Amino acid sequence: MTLLALRDLTVRRGTCPVVDHVSLTVDEGEFVGLIGPNGAGKTTLLRGALGLLPSLGQSSLLALAPKARARAAAFLPQGREIAWPVSVETVVALGRAPHLGQGTEAVDRALTRMGLEPYRDRKATELSGGEQARVLIARALAQEAPLLLADEPVAGLDPEAQLRTMEVFADLAAEGRGVVASIHDLGLAARACTRLVLLHRGQVVADGPPRQVLSESNLADVFGVRGFHAETPDGPVFQPMGVLR
Repeated sequence: MTLLALRDLTVRRGTCPVVDHVSLTVDEGEFVGLIGPNGAGKTTLLRGALGLLPSLGQSSLLALAPKARARAAAFLPQGREIAWPVSVETVVALGRAPHLGQGTEAVDRALTRMGLEPYRDRKATELSGGEQARVLIARALAQEAPLLLADEPVAGLDPEAQLRTMEVFADLAAEGRGVVASIHDLGLAARACTRLVLLHRGQVVADGPPRQVLSESNLADVFGVRGFHAETPDGPVFQPMGVLR
């Protein structure tokens, strides 16, 4: 089942297209990594698909009424700071708002998945920046929407938290949900995602399995680097190795 369908999605800043006629679909069971250099349009694409920015073209989410859209897709934005001195459990429970607050079991599952059970009763403002980021990820998970859109979800996390978060997202996809996440770390993207979409100057220049998208020519043309690939028992490994320009 298709959870997201974009057709010729275009988002402009003034007269300049930041996302330029992008078409793609995301199905159940896919963990899609949005990759590309800074300014490629990754954040704009996610926000345009959700109707958070004025756009042209079509997004299947925009065909839904706002309440139905909130049940269909959860969104994790880049901002990671929690301003309210309330408990971690209270923050995570905000993810149940589209369901009128129902579903304490969903909150429990989200806390457990992100390793936050010991922090349940602590004030979120007392946690470190990385811990607050995990709380906000848990809030998105508590929504239990079929589709999760996450903007740089592992930015600022320590290596263990990065790996665990990517494993959680991969597990969600294995359970039949769809995940789309913008990711700067190409190694993490290659390891965890089932599919990569490479953006450059607002357009999709490659879409497919990680090894195919992270080809020598794509790395050179888009990122200006060369990279090293290897297959390990724990999955594929990718490491940028040098600058070409």
